[in-house]
Order: sequence, then C-alpha cells, then structure tokens
Amino acid sequence: MDCTYRKLLKIHLVTSTESLEFTHLARALSQSSLVGLDAEWKPQRSHQSNFPRVSLLQLACQPGPRFNPEWDESNASVVFLLDLSSIPLPSIWELLKELFVSPDILKLGFKFKQDLIYLSSTFCSQGCDIGFDRVEPYLDITSIYNHLHHKQLGRKLPKETKSLANICKELLDISLSKELQCSDWSNRPLTEEQKNYAAIDAHCLIEIFNIFQVKVAQKGFAAGNSCSSISELDSSNLDLGLKGILEKPDIGNKTVRFKLCEALDIIRATSYYSQCSPEGVVTRVSYLNTMPMDESLVKIVRNYGEKILLRECDKAPKTSKKKGKKRSSVIVDSREKRLDDIGDWQGPPPWDLSLGGDGYPKFLCDVMVEGLAKHLRCVGIDAATPRSKKPEPRELIDQTSKEKRVLLTRDAKLLRHQYLIKNQIYRVKSLLKNQQLLEV
Repeated sequence: MDCTYRKLLKIHLVTSTESLEFTHLARALSQSSLVGLDAEWKPQRSHQSNFPRVSLLQLACQPGPRFNPEWDESNASVVFLLDLSSIPLPSIWELLKELFVSPDILKLGFKFKQDLIYLSSTFCSQGCDIGFDRVEPYLDITSIYNHLHHKQLGRKLPKETKSLANICKELLDISLSKELQCSDWSNRPLTEEQKNYAAIDAHCLIEIFNIFQVKVAQKGFAAGNSCSSISELDSSNLDLGLKGILEKPDIGNKTVRFKLCEALDIIRATSYYSQCSPEGVVTRVSYLNTMPMDESLVKIVRNYGEKILLRECDKAPKTSKKKGKKRSSVIVDSREKRLDDIGDWQGPPPWDLSLGGDGYPKFLCDVMVEGLAKHLRCVGIDAATPRSKKPEPRELIDQTSKEKRVLLTRDAKLLRHQYLIKNQIYRVKSLLKNQQLLEV
C-alpha cells in the first residue's frame, strides 16, 4: 500500500465510550452522509456451532463541506476502529442501530451481509437481545463495480464476483494487501499493521464510491426525476390552491412532487431524533443529529440503493444435513495438529550437497506468500512464483520437483501432498512479510 495513501487517513482507535475518540466518532457520523462499513474477527479453522465473535468494527466517514466549514482534502476521510473486545457492547448498540437505519446516511460495504450476521450474533451474546436486522440505505461495492463495467454496456453480469483487492487495483490503481485478513483479530493490543489494514479496508469503499458518483454526474447513469427541481416550477404555481392545481394538470404533478419532497426533508430531519413518552413529554433519544442527503446522493439512492434484511434463518449457523459428514472436534483437532507437525522442517533440502545439489537455496512461493518471493530476491535468494495465477496443487508439486525447490506456503491442505515431494514443502507460520523472511 502506498505510504502517501496511508498518511491521508486519520485513524482513531475507540476503546471506550468515555474517550475523546468516541466523541469524535459521534460528531463525524453526524456530519457524514456516507459511511463505509467493515468488520474483522478471528478466523475459524473448522466448522463451529456458533458464529465467530466480531472483534473490530471499522467505520470510514467522509464529512463534507456542507457540514464542516474547515473541510479540505487533508481531512476529507477519517476511519474509526471500534474495539468490540474493550467497549461494553450495550453502550454502543443504540448508536450503531441508528447508523444502520438512518435515511440520511448511505452505508457502503463489500458483501456486508455476512459481517452483519456475525455482528448481530456478537451483540446478542452480550445482552443486546435484538441485535441488528437491517442496513438501509445501502450500496454494495460489487453492485457499483457491475454498474460501472457491465450494466451500461448491456452485457450480462459475471457469475464470479471480483475480490475487493482486484476491484481496488482496477479502479483505484492501488494494491490492497490481504495478508492480515486471516490474522487473529482477538489478540490485544492490535499491531500497527493490523490497524492500517483495517482502516484501509473500510476507507477504500468510499474511494470507489466517489469514482462512481463522478461517473453518475458526468454520464447521467442515475438520470431521473429530481426531487427538488425548483427550476421546473414557476414560483406563482407553488401558491396555487387545490382548485388551481386541478385546473392546470400540466403543472399539478410538479407542484405536488416539490411540496411532498420538501415536507419529507423536514420530517426526516426532525422526527427521527425525538420520541414522545406516554406522559406526552418529547425526549431526545438519538445519538446522531444528521441532516438530509444532498441531491446527488438522493439520486443515487433512489436509482441504485439497496438494503440488507436479515431473516430468522440467517441468525442461526447453518448445519450440514448430509449424513456421515459430521466429525468429532477431537478428530478434527488431531488432524490439524498432524498437519502442523508435517509443516515443521524435516530432513535435508533438495539443494543439499549430499543429495547432489549445488548448495544454493531455491524456493517456490505459492499465491498465499507471493509477496515473500520479492523479499527473498532482494537478499539474493532464488525465489520463484507459480507459472499460472491460480495453480492446482499438482502444478505446484510438479514445478517444485522439476526445479528442485522448496515450496513455501501457508495453505495447510498442501501439506497432504508431502509424500510426493519429501522435504520440499514448508508451511510459513508468520503473517507479515518481514517476519516471514526472517523465518525462512
């Protein structure tokens, strides 16, 4: 990731509702009409009866000049990392629920439904019985990508969804490293690398949307009726009574549409933030004092907006109905332990002089540690990468055997082929490239 790109981001780690960072969060959400959502959790290596617990929630905000007079490019984006392992979850449940359903904030995500399922389960386990069941208005990055590259050309949408890293490379020309995606997000404290990774993952959603918004404005993707097209109306028509409107049907629809949308703006900006008690006393209950979206966002929501709705069946982990597939956790754990043991280095490498080698180390880095190959070459070690982008295990084994290399991988499944190329597969345990280099 470009260092300049990182410097443009302001990252706040929120560990308490009493902290200054939490105050900044509430203020930023109130000033933003666009928020990128992402979540991280400790990956599960085998099937579990419960959903994983979400450890971190990322909120990327883009406060605009409409809300902040001091707005400029240097403070255009800010990312908040909510440490759900430290914050009492009931204390932020109301804030997040309001954010997820606020009509004044367009939420962005990349396949966020799964994140929402895990997030809802995490909050339910901590006393928030309702959890979360919807996000709207919402726009998925995959939908944006499809609209940009397929829909307007009249082509069918692709069956396979591109990864976020590929979309970022194509649209933003940045390399989004996914090395830390499978790291243990439950460990504390988080490393600086984890913080940067999490922040960039959420922030890039806003960057991609901004490109889409510009395209919409330039090419008229979202052309449609404007909710507040005052220029279409003669000012005298707005003061017409019902009789006058009925007598002039050509201007009736325009007048009604303008008045209706004007009223909706007022309702959305006021009623959402207050609640009437049984005694008739109006009390303020909202964390977010937002304002309606501007016209360009309203058009996009109207034409492309989506929503995520969780059903009851989504809130329970799916169990396999196939007989004979269920294995005890003891068997699974023992098998994984055997694979870990196989990954430990045993015996001489193929370049060893006793085996007829030349004494010079040679490695083949699979796609999971492809970046390690560059680091190895920088220190003078012969390191190759697979010939194809998505090699099959047999291809990797053949290349390793023919070129007398050691295959470096993080994929435990490849260790099952150890018997085919003895002492030529090593499972890299470290996650970061620098640590991997030292390990190798």
